[in-house]
Amino acid sequence: MADYPKDLKYTKDHEWAKVEGDLVRVGITAYAVEQLGDVTLVDLPKVGSKLDNHARFGDIESVKTVSELFAPIAGEVVEVNPKLEANPEAVNESPYDSGWMVVIRAANPADLASLMDAAAYEAYLGSLDH
Repeated sequence: MADYPKDLKYTKDHEWAKVEGDLVRVGITAYAVEQLGDVTLVDLPKVGSKLDNHARFGDIESVKTVSELFAPIAGEVVEVNPKLEANPEAVNESPYDSGWMVVIRAANPADLASLMDAAAYEAYLGSLDH
């Protein structure tokens, strides 16, 4: 099983969230990358877009499938990873570093309490195998 960074929060949709003050950096987990295969396109919202908690905020296409991306928290998109348009494979190469998707200014930081820590996410993944 992949190593899931302990300083991140996780969703059942296989997104990760890194709290940076009142900002939350979002990407997809190594598990999601493994399921997708080689990423060929990442479609993300524009800076300034308002997102609801758990709402679809974009799509990620791979050689296998197209998957929706869901916001782990409500808020406003303040940054979009500029590298992904020309280099979507950064998601495969480094999902927790250069492969991040968006940064959201949290409307309600307390929403983060509903996300899983690394141990809970790993247990959740274990339940999917059965």
